[in-house]
Amino acid sequence: MSQATTAVLGAGSWGTALAVQLARNGVPTTLWGRTPQAIVEMAATRHNTRYLPDLELPQSLQLSASIEPLVRDAGTILIVVPSHGFDELLEAIAPWVAPGVGIAWATKGFDPASGRFLHELVAQRLPGHAAAVVTGPSFAREVAQGLPTALTVHSADPAFAQLIAEQLHSPRFRAYTGSDVLGAELGGAMKNVLAVATGVADGMRMGLNARAGLITRGLNEMLRLGAALGSRPETLMGLAGLGDLVLTCTGDLSRNRRLGLALGEGVGLQQAIAQIGQVVESVQTVDTVMQLANAHEVELPITALVQKVLHEELTPSEGMVALLAREQKPEYR
Repeated sequence: MSQATTAVLGAGSWGTALAVQLARNGVPTTLWGRTPQAIVEMAATRHNTRYLPDLELPQSLQLSASIEPLVRDAGTILIVVPSHGFDELLEAIAPWVAPGVGIAWATKGFDPASGRFLHELVAQRLPGHAAAVVTGPSFAREVAQGLPTALTVHSADPAFAQLIAEQLHSPRFRAYTGSDVLGAELGGAMKNVLAVATGVADGMRMGLNARAGLITRGLNEMLRLGAALGSRPETLMGLAGLGDLVLTCTGDLSRNRRLGLALGEGVGLQQAIAQIGQVVESVQTVDTVMQLANAHEVELPITALVQKVLHEELTPSEGMVALLAREQKPEYR
């Protein structure tokens, strides 16, 4: 009996990299993208020239510009689209998803329209389906190159988490499992905001001590909000939290870090976003994080100042001055 197809929805850099990883592992995989012409070109050239031009797509990886038949026949669905398009895609595919088909996603952030966690949208649009989030410290380019990577798959359904992890796992791609979906999603969202802060500090040439301090205190903010929301501290101390935070705050492939670097060097917000040329999740995510923090009366000083900088209420230098001027206090409280 042949193995059912895994449908990867989203042909950006991360969706392409994950589809390639699955295909390399012998998983029957079809990649869908919303731009038919781009899919036709990828099928002809075996390259995603816009996002990962140096990567040759495996011959076993199928490509499709037609989403309905792909979803109808899929055994597993992996969604890899930006957070602002996540709910729209869920709504579109819901009528076609067969009973028993699990839904995984490697999208990070919140739904910008409602501020909800993505797992809440999946539960609403596709009730009764197993659901899992794929997250952790991972740059698409390095996964595509076959460089060592470690990720984690969290689901309330242990068997489904194990299935997705086994499909992705290989000697150079370690896939772990967990059951704290909320914590895993929170870490994947907050790290983007905190990466802006470390980028600003590096752009202002504030030094490695400042970078380490911001990462550590940023992790503290992540843990405090996570505790208020009911996530587990070990989730945020693991790949989904600390791991992703360190990568995004220090790796120049991070769009959010690059935004902070540009702001710290004096580039205007809109110009910096235009230079990056792709979605910068932190711009929308920071407002949702602060809404959650305010609702649960959790103080997040770094995140709050990033919000003011991204809303252009403070300049980056004013934000750093305000952060450094805060009163002395115990490290833990």
